[in-house]
Amino acid sequence: MIDPDVFNEVPIFALLDENERAVLAEQVSVRHFNEGESIFKVGEPGGYAYIIKHGKVNITLIDMAEDEILVEVLDDGELCGMSSLLANAPHQTTAVAVEETDAIEIDRNDITILLTKSPLAGLDMMAMIEKHLRTTHELIRTRVTRNPNEEIEDSETFGDRAADGVARFGGSWAFVIAFGVVLVVYVSINSFLSKPWDPYPFILLNLFLSMLAAIQAPVIMMSQNRQDSKDRLRSELDYRVNLKAELEIAELLQRITNVEHTLETIGEKQA
Repeated sequence: MIDPDVFNEVPIFALLDENERAVLAEQVSVRHFNEGESIFKVGEPGGYAYIIKHGKVNITLIDMAEDEILVEVLDDGELCGMSSLLANAPHQTTAVAVEETDAIEIDRNDITILLTKSPLAGLDMMAMIEKHLRTTHELIRTRVTRNPNEEIEDSETFGDRAADGVARFGGSWAFVIAFGVVLVVYVSINSFLSKPWDPYPFILLNLFLSMLAAIQAPVIMMSQNRQDSKDRLRSELDYRVNLKAELEIAELLQRITNVEHTLETIGEKQA
């Protein structure tokens, strides 16, 4: 039997009186997790929830890009796995102890006893689910606001940056004005000199212009290809936004429905 006072720091158990906490303390058990040990993983049955007695736990998930995302860091007195327990569904996240951790293990029967003793504890459970929903919404909002320009800049090479620079300068008024000034000066000098190095029809100038066009055109095309890549990435991110929103909303609605059904069933049994 564990110390009943440990439930004083957990909101959903705070409404229990001393005798009710003593009854619950007889039902639950304490498990020890070493540093780096998994408490539960994605896809495992949600048969148990855990109250962190001492230690620290990271809650993570894997997104569609196979990136590990830190969802939450739990300290003493906080709960993990309660949503999957109430919904009787597999875990959607992974919980890993980041230091030596002692956790109180709770199953559905323990929750049934809790709600039988204190039905108002169901309100605290709903508040906890709402907190998790808000955390998920915030995670979705921050994860999908990714800048495609930054994504490409992380992998661009010196040649890519040079191509963008040439295209940026070549498509500016500064280039047009400077190039026009150079042409006027070049033509004027060769028109007024007694012995010009490039007399009319300025064959050498035409050669330079042809060489400049031959080099500038493919460089600008490279920059345009990079812009096309940015547009494709932006479209992909838009698709991920819509897909994540659809999946998360469907999952959250299903969880809320399961929790409401569980609470209604317990209420009917009590009646």
